[in-house]
Amino acid sequence: MYVSSEHRRHVALRRMVLATSLLAALPLASARAQQTAASSAETLAPVNVTITGSRIRGTDVETAQPVFTMDRQAIRATGLTSLGDIVARMPSASMPELTPQDTLSSNNDAGGRYANLRNLGAVRTLVLVNGRRWTASLGGLTDLSTIPVSIVERIEVLKDGASSIYGSDAIGGVVNIITTDRFEGASADLFYGVNGRGDGAQKNGTFTWGRSNERASIILGASYEDGDALRDGERSTTRSAYGPRHADDGFGMGPYGGVVDPRAPADRYVIDHAGGVVGDTANFANYHPYDVASNVDKYSTAQDMTFRAGSKLRNLFGTGRYNLTDDIVLRGMTSYGVRDTRSQAAGYPLESGAGRQQGLFIDPANAYNPFPGYATSFFRRTTELPRMIWAKSKTLHADAGAEGTFQWIAHTWNWDVTYAYSETRASRTTSGNIDLVNARKALGPTATIDGQTVCADAADRAAGCVPWNILAGPGGTPDAVWNYVASTTTARQVTRTNDLVANLTGGLFDLPAGTLRAAGGVEHRRENGRYTPDPADSAGLTTQLASDPTDGGYIVNEAYLEFDVPLLTDLPLARELAVNASTRYSHYSAFGGRTNNKYSFRWKPFDDLLLRGTYAQGFRAPTVADLYAGSSESFESFLDPCDSAYGASATDAAVRARCGAAGVPGNYRQIDQSGAQIGSATGGQSPTAFRTGANPALKPESSITRTAGLVYSPGYLDGLDITLDYYKIDISDVITPILAGDILDFCYVRNDPTWCGRFARAADGHIATLDESLANLGTLRTEGYDLGLHYRFPETRYGEFTLLSDSTYLKDYTQVSSPGAAPRHLAGYMSGAQGLYRVRSNLSLDWSWRRFGATWTTRYFSGLKDSCWSADVECNRPGELNALTGVTGVSRKGGVAFHDLQLRWQAPWNGNVRLGVNNVFGRKGPFYYNVSSAGGGSPPYNPAFDIDRYFYLGYQQKF
Repeated sequence: MYVSSEHRRHVALRRMVLATSLLAALPLASARAQQTAASSAETLAPVNVTITGSRIRGTDVETAQPVFTMDRQAIRATGLTSLGDIVARMPSASMPELTPQDTLSSNNDAGGRYANLRNLGAVRTLVLVNGRRWTASLGGLTDLSTIPVSIVERIEVLKDGASSIYGSDAIGGVVNIITTDRFEGASADLFYGVNGRGDGAQKNGTFTWGRSNERASIILGASYEDGDALRDGERSTTRSAYGPRHADDGFGMGPYGGVVDPRAPADRYVIDHAGGVVGDTANFANYHPYDVASNVDKYSTAQDMTFRAGSKLRNLFGTGRYNLTDDIVLRGMTSYGVRDTRSQAAGYPLESGAGRQQGLFIDPANAYNPFPGYATSFFRRTTELPRMIWAKSKTLHADAGAEGTFQWIAHTWNWDVTYAYSETRASRTTSGNIDLVNARKALGPTATIDGQTVCADAADRAAGCVPWNILAGPGGTPDAVWNYVASTTTARQVTRTNDLVANLTGGLFDLPAGTLRAAGGVEHRRENGRYTPDPADSAGLTTQLASDPTDGGYIVNEAYLEFDVPLLTDLPLARELAVNASTRYSHYSAFGGRTNNKYSFRWKPFDDLLLRGTYAQGFRAPTVADLYAGSSESFESFLDPCDSAYGASATDAAVRARCGAAGVPGNYRQIDQSGAQIGSATGGQSPTAFRTGANPALKPESSITRTAGLVYSPGYLDGLDITLDYYKIDISDVITPILAGDILDFCYVRNDPTWCGRFARAADGHIATLDESLANLGTLRTEGYDLGLHYRFPETRYGEFTLLSDSTYLKDYTQVSSPGAAPRHLAGYMSGAQGLYRVRSNLSLDWSWRRFGATWTTRYFSGLKDSCWSADVECNRPGELNALTGVTGVSRKGGVAFHDLQLRWQAPWNGNVRLGVNNVFGRKGPFYYNVSSAGGGSPPYNPAFDIDRYFYLGYQQKF
């Protein structure tokens, strides 16, 4: 059997990393007899303290930047088992582009957990593990579910730009996962949680074992997580497309056969189905006119949808350290995880237009055709065949390196060299679509043989063709037909990162105020990947969204320098004054080089007060998918500005004139997938697939980050810490897909004719084709404040109390979609998957006494502006212009607070019990109609909100 050289390299790499871990274990075996056995498992402090935001060790330079830290106890207090969910709870974080509730998207990243800082998107948040990049997908997303919570010592979140230190992507901030690297003994941790309705159970088990001595340490562990699915149909909040207040709206194509009269194409009919019984579909007398304004012949697809996908995650991990000499340490880390997710979407809305360019018709000679002699168009949802999606992701990360110290020019210097390899292999298998080739044959001409209706073509019969009475509705299609026309296809994706990093830091010389310290380093990184759609899907031979293959990559060479300069110390109004400067040059084979600089200061006028500030340049390089992805199809929801009832043309004469000049009828109404006219300013989903794709000419996004803040720890009140930080981030050359609604707005509302060539309309006015390919377009600005109040009360006879409060205020969030376009001020709006809350705040009170403890946490979300349902329904500000949609009318909805409680007990046998309830009072929160179904999940549910009460029980046993 032939084995490629690439495969041999991957196998060799895995063996190398395993060998590194085993080598670290050998000294333990030889020294174990000299050690005193530990009476219990004990987690030790990490050997290397990571300073997020700086490469300089041994200084307080990190205090010049706003860093939020969550330790192991705080992580466990959340009652959550995914790092992505834990990070999303932080006030400075928001929901990512793909939420856990997104089961409709065909994106290969769906099902993962991602971090999104400052509402700038997961692609602009850099994720590190121990200061090193973790694996990312073709689209630039880092799945935090691949990192087991059990090995996490703490999470450090740098709420600042850091491209001069870490390179691309660190615009919104940096999430640095610090793992435990010393562990003595063994520990087993079991967790079970369930929603108040008894579904969505979460089961988690972790086992960790470690040994260490003066020269070496090793940790090995395994974790398993199993999360049951939640279904939309189980809750009134998500049972219908627009929630319980509009339960009869948003119905889609129905399951009973409908036809278009070939003699009068404007007339459509549906087979009679009283009591679910269908008569002879070939007899036109058994049909009635299709009324698009009635739900009688329609279907609520939400009842068949998964609200949250079921998932299973298995992970093996190991770390090892060995002190080769007193000054040199060898280290290695390996993590291998497998994630399986399973979700369900409603059966496919099959119609003649789904047959691509050739169309899909009931043949004139088909026995079930109610219009014999005519090629008959039809429409019908295949509810008996729901679309099932099985996604599997296998992630390998391995790194090996060395670090050490030496003396030079009378100062201590630290160095480290690391090689890291990351690989993700993902597959996505989808069933429930229709094989168009076989469907055409099954709907083709029929014959009668031995009294049976069969496919007329003998060759087709020999190949398994069975006639399909597509109009018969649920129960009218035999299994033999489904087996013939159903399609199950698989798409695969592989991404690889090879990263070699070397760093050096130490003191250069002494100044009157202290030592001038420096850091420098180089990095060589190779990113590449490919996406291989199923050949049948890619060729348009199935109803699955078609996409073209992706194959590409780039090489990055980088170098950086950082200096920390103490200016004053121990003087009046200058207990400390220092500045930090860093610069990084990055050269990408895809687009060339760029330099990013960062400057910061810290000033202590007196011991209790620290003032700090930064100015940082940043960038985000286009991802492999941005540059090289093949084009793909999507069915998008949008509002057509030319719609005469709800579009901008309804109230703006200039827009109405431009629509008319483009040939759009004056009474044009946008239709959704069911063929019905849209019923609100929320628009509707296109019945026609649009195309989106990459752009190899993209250039990087650029950013400027400014922060200023203070840290106040008054000596007269021990235990109190107050932090206040201001931030402002400006991004230009934003890489974005130009969504359908924006393209149409650019053309008609903003009167920019350069966008009008991206789409074409049919004679009746509806959008027939549209191109959403990526572009560097527009700008984005966000501005606000972070406030932290932390107070540890004096110890009392009733125990120790700690009050923690962290809040974020969003002052501004402004998008400019294209040069010359009017800015959209979106702070305080519900926008797609994320709410741009003016205020987010977490307040917790922790109590501990002897072996007992409890934590009460309140999570507050301020109110948001949403689109009105209509001018006189759910529209409390009808005269206010909606900055998100450009349509008059805003619905302002109030804030909500969720409360969590956890009780814990430290057992005398080295066990730990934690019992908790998240969302104690069962709050639901307002409904938002601007939540997107692709990315967000299940409108009108806000994906950032709790869906139910959630009960959990955890037990940890140390050995």
